[in-house]
Amino acid sequence: MYSRVTKSLSRFVALSIVALLPVALGAQDAAKPAAKAAAGDSSSKWDIFAGYSYLAPKGTVDVPQSNGKVVPFSYSSVNLGGLGSVAYFFNRYVGAQGEFGLHEWGKERPETNNPGTEGNNDGFTTLSGGLILRYPTSELTPFVHALVGAALIDGPDHNAFTWGPAITAGGGVDYQTPWFDGHLALRVAQVDYEYMHADFGPGVMGGRANINAIRLSTGFVYHIGTIAPPPPVTLACAASPTSVFPGDPVALTATAGSLDPKLNAVYSWSGAGVTGTGATASVATAALAPGSYTVKCGVKEGKPGKEGLKPWQNADASATFTVKAFEPPTATCSANPTALKPGDSSTVTAVGISPQNRPLTYSYSAAAGTITGAGTTATFSSTGAPTGVTAITCNVTDDKGQTATASTNVTITAPYVAPIPHTQALCSITFDKDKKRPARVDNEAKACLDEVALDLQKQSDAKAVVVGDSTAAEKTLPKHAKKHAKLENFAGERAVNSKEYLVTEKGIDASRISVATGTADAQKVEDYLVPSGATFSADVAGTSPVDETVVKPQVRKALPERHPAKKAAHKAAKPSAKK
Repeated sequence: MYSRVTKSLSRFVALSIVALLPVALGAQDAAKPAAKAAAGDSSSKWDIFAGYSYLAPKGTVDVPQSNGKVVPFSYSSVNLGGLGSVAYFFNRYVGAQGEFGLHEWGKERPETNNPGTEGNNDGFTTLSGGLILRYPTSELTPFVHALVGAALIDGPDHNAFTWGPAITAGGGVDYQTPWFDGHLALRVAQVDYEYMHADFGPGVMGGRANINAIRLSTGFVYHIGTIAPPPPVTLACAASPTSVFPGDPVALTATAGSLDPKLNAVYSWSGAGVTGTGATASVATAALAPGSYTVKCGVKEGKPGKEGLKPWQNADASATFTVKAFEPPTATCSANPTALKPGDSSTVTAVGISPQNRPLTYSYSAAAGTITGAGTTATFSSTGAPTGVTAITCNVTDDKGQTATASTNVTITAPYVAPIPHTQALCSITFDKDKKRPARVDNEAKACLDEVALDLQKQSDAKAVVVGDSTAAEKTLPKHAKKHAKLENFAGERAVNSKEYLVTEKGIDASRISVATGTADAQKVEDYLVPSGATFSADVAGTSPVDETVVKPQVRKALPERHPAKKAAHKAAKPSAKK
């Protein structure tokens, strides 16, 4: 039963496609001639497609036979098929599409009377939907689509029709025809990849099919929706030049837009002294008195002898020009460049225009510096000119002694002198809190050094100098010191310990940090940032470098606890005491 229905439906679709071709070809004679709609300007809302489709499936099914053997069967190409789709577009480019495909026409097997192709009883009926994207232009509309749905799959060896999933992806291109007032388009080609899966079940004539197929289709697309007329013809007229003296020629140009290249265009001109029939014309001004004149131009398009029958096939415009009395010359003056360094030069250009086309001579002058030249260009030298604005004058004289003057300016800038970088004082660190370890870098010192490290990271070409100081008492041995006791260099140790923190804790390259001692009477360290190009010794006086081979950094250790048993007992007796 199903085979008879699908067979009838297949023949109906095929006959519809064949019948549609002569109707479309005769539409040009049956319908009243109309301008071709520009698909790129007025896109359709609905697109209905019907056409021929060829399917080339690739897949093998291991089919169990009644004798217990399993025989592989492969699908064959389906040379005759039909494809139809309906697309609804949300806007000019994006839409939703539903598609129906039928591929099971071919030679019949006499022993089964089932449709098949080249001996196989393959058959594919697909129903799917998804998104379609298009890019409409005046003639060609390329598109791509992605669809998902189901496929009713047959064969390849008497396997029963089975539904399975189907995925389709591909695209094509439509050619817009003038038939049916621009509603009909020819789908030149549609190329799709289809994946289909079928599970025919276990047992005889069972098996599973994973089918990869290429589908080629062509046919007609019918647009539903308002097809707007083509954009109206536009026209602009221009006169060149717009101002002349009596006897000078005026050239007129008509520039038409949105013309259909397949139609004929006719131009018209009217006005005093105007002659011309095409897109250009001229005006004879010798007999015209000084004043303003208007020229009208028009264009009509259409088939020869029928130009301008439709409203959008006509356009009019106008242009004006002035005939003026003889005048003295005019001049413009410019310099390039307009900003100069002392000693640099600039090219000065003068443009003189004589309304009567008289010979012109040129001369130049400058408020400072020197300028040489007698033609349309001269050279200005800023040598000897002070910094600031210098005025340049261009003079134009015709052979009747009438003159015109124009001026321009150049600016002479002072040479740039880059500022000299200097050493910057950063934060200070005091070491007077820890009496037993007066050179130790504590948490307060770390906060300062963290800022130093941040400054060095921001300025990768800068360096730092850490200057340690000590008090007068620290620089003198106590009276009870042992014989041969060595004086400890607290200032150097403070500087070295600070550098050690920057290197080991903050990851600063040791080569970017110098250590020195100062002359201040204090237990502190001064941190300095030395930008590239700055000289520390010139900015900060009274420091001496520390010999780091002698003064080594000290390991940061906590002080050992004295009398730990008493301390523990004290804590037990006062549990609420602060730690």
